[in-house]
Amino acid sequence: MSDHAPDATHASGVAKTYARRRWYRSRDAVTSHTPDATTHVPGFVKKYLWSTDHKTIGLQYMLTGMAMALIGAFAAYVFRMQAAFPGASVPLFGRVAAADYNYLVTMHGTIMIFWVAMPVLLGGFGNYLIPLMLGCDDMVFPRVNRLSYQVFFLSSVVLLASFFVPGGAFGGAWTAYPPLSANSAYSMTPFGSTLWLLAVALEFVAFLLIVIAAVLFMGSVGPLVAGAVMLLLDQVVGTGFYDPARGGDPVLWQHLFWFFGHPEVYVLLLPAMGVVAEVMVVFARKKLFAYRTIVYSAVATGIISFFVWAHHQFVAGIDPRMASLFSLTTLIISIPVAEMFFVYIATLYGGSIRLTTPMLWALAFVAEFLIGGVTGIFLGSAGSDIYFHDTYFVVAHFHYTFFPIAFIAGFAGITFWFPKMFGRMMNETWGKVHFWGTIIAFNICFIPLFITGTAGDHRRIFDYAMFAQLATPEMQSLRILATRALLVTLAFQVVFIANFVYSMFRGAIADANPWKANTLEWLAPSPPPHGNFATMPVVYRGPYEYCVPNRAEDYWPQHEPGGDIAELGAPGGRRPVQQGI
Repeated sequence: MSDHAPDATHASGVAKTYARRRWYRSRDAVTSHTPDATTHVPGFVKKYLWSTDHKTIGLQYMLTGMAMALIGAFAAYVFRMQAAFPGASVPLFGRVAAADYNYLVTMHGTIMIFWVAMPVLLGGFGNYLIPLMLGCDDMVFPRVNRLSYQVFFLSSVVLLASFFVPGGAFGGAWTAYPPLSANSAYSMTPFGSTLWLLAVALEFVAFLLIVIAAVLFMGSVGPLVAGAVMLLLDQVVGTGFYDPARGGDPVLWQHLFWFFGHPEVYVLLLPAMGVVAEVMVVFARKKLFAYRTIVYSAVATGIISFFVWAHHQFVAGIDPRMASLFSLTTLIISIPVAEMFFVYIATLYGGSIRLTTPMLWALAFVAEFLIGGVTGIFLGSAGSDIYFHDTYFVVAHFHYTFFPIAFIAGFAGITFWFPKMFGRMMNETWGKVHFWGTIIAFNICFIPLFITGTAGDHRRIFDYAMFAQLATPEMQSLRILATRALLVTLAFQVVFIANFVYSMFRGAIADANPWKANTLEWLAPSPPPHGNFATMPVVYRGPYEYCVPNRAEDYWPQHEPGGDIAELGAPGGRRPVQQGI
């Protein structure tokens, strides 16, 4: 057999593979042409509710997450109004009872973490973008991918149904600590607590069906699933896994929950940082600095995140020697995260920065998350955490980490990829109005909570008049300021929603690559058709080649051959790096 025979055989096999894919794509394609006798256009149910197209599934996750965010935001509005003006009737809600306050705080945290951040970042951006960026025609196992959204949607319905059962929604906090969560006599939500647990279980199943999430998720969620089964048995059957009177231990749930909960933060952080990196390089017109450092740091962050969970339990009675160990691991995990942020700052240095709306959100992510990281050092140290634990200092710190992940990075990604998703541009002026209104009001809302927390202001207090020793009346003006700033923050989200909806139908038409970016998703039409690409793209270089010397354009898309195009087929000439799968 000649030396060239294997290549010829491989080429023949690849050609047959792509021929089959083209046939399937032509069979299943949803075209924009006028239907005729030979063209089959799927109906609404087939196209949107039973679709296997990764882009449709990604948008379903994203839009469902955005809808759930409105519910979570309304809950925050109600209980913050109660904190600022206790006993007053809240517009659109009425008077807030103690049980109402408990379930609103619980559902706000639950929804924002499990039903907003996860579907938008993992299910939304992950589903929509990864096949496009890799030059693929779809996600692997498309029917399983469709099932994941269907299960997720079912979990959303179950969670929302818990608002309407006798006793109302679960009121035992989003961390579901026993004994509040294990005994309905304490939470006073006998049906709501079980529906909450069922909804969270279904949501976990949905995300375990997403291949990209399963690898990260499976390592931490397994113990929590076992703990959730025991909690369900405590609720329904009357077992005592978490009841000390019957030999159980409520602290066991804390270990199982936070062994999942803290890696979960980094499961969400990594895609958020990926979104920010993609936006930064495009609008700094500069190659991503130290790409390999980011990859290694991300891997290190994921591994170390499994060894920091007990810093949430410094006041739970764990061995002080273990507290010292977890203080150390908490400080260690800040190193790779800090490396990634220094890389982002180095990417900006010397760049030709354009302050578009997506770039403003990306820069805000770096600034706001750094505040969360710095304040987290106080909570990672056992000595200071004993004082700060369960105060509003923790609330402020958490929102300076989670709000950048779920919302600031989310807004950066939505405004950046909106032209690709819908084929139209969002309005830049209104985008910047939304940005500045949100960022300024957000900081006015949560910076005062650092002050009240340092003064000892406890979180989850329905009415401080009931606890005279915790009332700190001198802090009430700051509570009111924080609440008013929250109202302003929520008001500016109306600007975003209006801009989003209007631009979907009336925005300026976007071409395939309006930002002049390099990655492969911008090679597809806007919006991409079923199958994404007419022909699979050939990749000649990495995705971050900007301002390359001796090029007229300041960007160099991956699929364009280099200046030595005549030499590509010659012996020793440059070869394509990779072909889309």
